[in-house]
Amino acid sequence: MMVFWQQRLAFLATPKTASTAIEAALGALATLVILRPRELKHTDATRFERFLQPYLSEGGEGPFEVVALMREPRDWLGSWYRDRQREDVAPELSTRAMSFDDFVRAYCRTTARPACADVGSQAAFLTTPSGAQMPHLFRYESLGDFVQFLEDRLGCEITLPRLNVSPKGSTALSPETEALLRATLAQDFALYDSLKG
Repeated sequence: MMVFWQQRLAFLATPKTASTAIEAALGALATLVILRPRELKHTDATRFERFLQPYLSEGGEGPFEVVALMREPRDWLGSWYRDRQREDVAPELSTRAMSFDDFVRAYCRTTARPACADVGSQAAFLTTPSGAQMPHLFRYESLGDFVQFLEDRLGCEITLPRLNVSPKGSTALSPETEALLRATLAQDFALYDSLKG
């Protein structure tokens, strides 16, 4: 998460949407950068609105606008799956012994979801309990629009490095698993489809 004080702008770091690269490119321009612990780096919309927005707003000229990225839901899960194929991943989080189809089926469980597939939801991350979403939400796949927005707001040219890229791997799904995923992540797909780009 990063806060740009003069521009009254906060960037929420949705997991698996180039947040490490964005922080590397813009960290020196930000007033506040939270990198650790992971729970605070990836502060979601609900926690920001409840705790940080009131605190930050009291110290300046009113509320902060919030900006974030959202990845196509199937691709987002694919990134989690591929990232957890790495050799240095803890055994309980590793996906090395499973196919992407198995990973998605594990993710879609309503109970007893295994740790390797317990990665949350972008819709839950990006909206508040009232259902409000942030005013500046961009598709990860349209990264250029996001960068242009930041360049306009921050008044500088931005070049994003390639960092923390998930390894390549197969993310094939059976039609049945694809249908199960679309039902499970219906809110995520609806939110993503509502975005321009």
